[in-house]
Amino acid sequence: MGSLVWLLQWPIRAIVLLIVAWLPLGVELDSFPIALLAAVVIGLLGTLLLWPLRALMAVPWAITSLGGIITPISWLYNWLITVILFGLAAWLIQGFRLRRGLLSAALGAVVYAVLSTVLLRLLGLDVDFTRASALMAGSLVG
Repeated sequence: MGSLVWLLQWPIRAIVLLIVAWLPLGVELDSFPIALLAAVVIGLLGTLLLWPLRALMAVPWAITSLGGIITPISWLYNWLITVILFGLAAWLIQGFRLRRGLLSAALGAVVYAVLSTVLLRLLGLDVDFTRASALMAGSLVG
């Protein structure tokens, strides 16, 4: 069932990207196939780069958040990682542009993350990282 959930999330995330592009945030997508590709790339980048980015920012995060005591600082670092992944995906994909650079990446990433989360939860298709890891480990063992 886990793989099916991920497969169902893909076009929904692409539609969310099209909604983000429709809003006046400076995010541009040429077509639905580009949005599908972007949704996959953002997901792959998140899978491949999340832990390295967290490791890279671990010391500044620990100092500024007092080891996680100051929750808004932790949220800020997670948001920064999301912006980096969103901007990197736009840089990698022809037909996915950020008209206003960092500002478009920041606004687009936040709206994309919020809309994706809300819509996937409403549809019952949300799978958090821990559950996804358990599903993958179970499928590799079994």
